[in-house]
Amino acid sequence: MRLLLLLLWPTALCPGGGGEAEPADLQGPTSYRVIQISSFANSSWAQNQGSGWLGDMQIHGWDADAGRAVFLKPWSKGNFSDEEMVELEEIIQVYLSGFILEVQDHAPEFQMQYPFEIQGVAGCQLHPDGGTVSFLRGALGGLDFLSLKNHSCVPAPEGGSRAQRICELILQYEGIRDIAEKLLFETCPRFLLGLLDAGKADLRRPVRPEVWLSAGPSPRPGRLQLVCHVSGFYPKPVWVTWMRGQQEQQGTRQGDVLPHADGTWYLQATLDVAAGEAAGLSCRVKHSSLGGQDMVLHWGNSISIGLISLAIILPVLIFLIGLPFWLWRRWSYQSIS
Repeated sequence: MRLLLLLLWPTALCPGGGGEAEPADLQGPTSYRVIQISSFANSSWAQNQGSGWLGDMQIHGWDADAGRAVFLKPWSKGNFSDEEMVELEEIIQVYLSGFILEVQDHAPEFQMQYPFEIQGVAGCQLHPDGGTVSFLRGALGGLDFLSLKNHSCVPAPEGGSRAQRICELILQYEGIRDIAEKLLFETCPRFLLGLLDAGKADLRRPVRPEVWLSAGPSPRPGRLQLVCHVSGFYPKPVWVTWMRGQQEQQGTRQGDVLPHADGTWYLQATLDVAAGEAAGLSCRVKHSSLGGQDMVLHWGNSISIGLISLAIILPVLIFLIGLPFWLWRRWSYQSIS
């Protein structure tokens, strides 16, 4: 029966308790989700990984050795007390150790071929009208396995007969299902609101991006790769493109928006052009932190990295070259004296 906790552990990380917070400004994150990844190398070795995410920001980790949650932000407990967190950590620790044993025991029954990996994600999202919607999905080896829809377990087509059998098994345990639904549909929304309230100073603090231009590796002879770097911005939504006058350049290619350790984001946009056509191009950036004023950098008008390096290195070279000459003159003067 503990095998059913594959679906329950992600929701157990959505703690409740304390008073409910007022709905927060929806300019920032609006969802909380937890992720479980369980890797099984063979019948005697396995490991669990866990994390909690507010929007795209990781705010919880799991220290498997210590059996404790890792709070990555000062407000990661939301409105949950220390005592409640300790109790929850103990529940999770007991579950994780039992989960591995149960999966290994049932692996032959469900025809699980080593090595394999089980993933679970569950959480809730706040809607603009103040309502919330909860979600739960399970995957096996990266393929959808089952999900929760309208309070019912729904096997995914990719899950085959194994997913169908597990959903049928879940239906037999009404008590466990009721606990899971309470955690998912009642406790998680309260915790989400608590997080948004406790972390509002950080979550509503816009950070202006830093923008600079550089030349990337030449795609081919006679061509230039122009790179617009946009770094250190928060929140995540940003608009970046290369322009010629007021005309967007359709060849602009955006990379992935990547996280910095401090919770801000980085993005680069590239454009492949003929070497003689770079003049007149500019990179335009729109972001909520800019107060409606776009940032525009023109190619050729910004100080290049090479010039910056030269400005730093040249004085150092002059000093190193002049130092021996100065010492020689000083030594000669002292000798004459």
